[in-house]
Amino acid sequence: MSRAELLQRVWPSTFVLDTNLASLVAEIRRALDDDAEDPRFVRTIHRFGYWFVGGVEKEDASEVRPETPLRYWLIWETRRIPLTEGEHVVGRSPDAAVWIDAAGVSRHHARVTVAGGETTVEDLGSKNGTFVRGTRITMRHSLADGDQIRFGSVVVTFRIPPPVGSTESAPPRSESVGPR
Repeated sequence: MSRAELLQRVWPSTFVLDTNLASLVAEIRRALDDDAEDPRFVRTIHRFGYWFVGGVEKEDASEVRPETPLRYWLIWETRRIPLTEGEHVVGRSPDAAVWIDAAGVSRHHARVTVAGGETTVEDLGSKNGTFVRGTRITMRHSLADGDQIRFGSVVVTFRIPPPVGSTESAPPRSESVGPR
């Protein structure tokens, strides 16, 4: 798959550097104990992109339980940053999982952790602090849908989207008063 296609699929409508993709591939290789020099799963196609070279086995569909992963989001300006199960370092360093390249944000500013249906944030000793609902946090802090989080001077909103297929009723229309 080409780098351009991967960037579009992983970070749609968001400008990111090629180094972010390379960092993500390196993280995948670490998780799979893969080696770029002698790859078993992900091969680099220089000046083009990446190629999955691992073996694939088909499973019996009756044995597979469908799981719907919970998805959480950080909303920053027009960016929607997905958070999945695990730890996500927030910062302006290109190796940060949540890259926020803005003044006042430390290289490794904070950590957002999604585990067992709960999401927490903790400051990583940043100079300008991490705030939740306007209060500076000094230890791990639980997040709720709609919480405003400030990393230095950057404000993001934590969101938990409704389950797929759920509907929300619109508020009832008020009757108009006066002539029509």
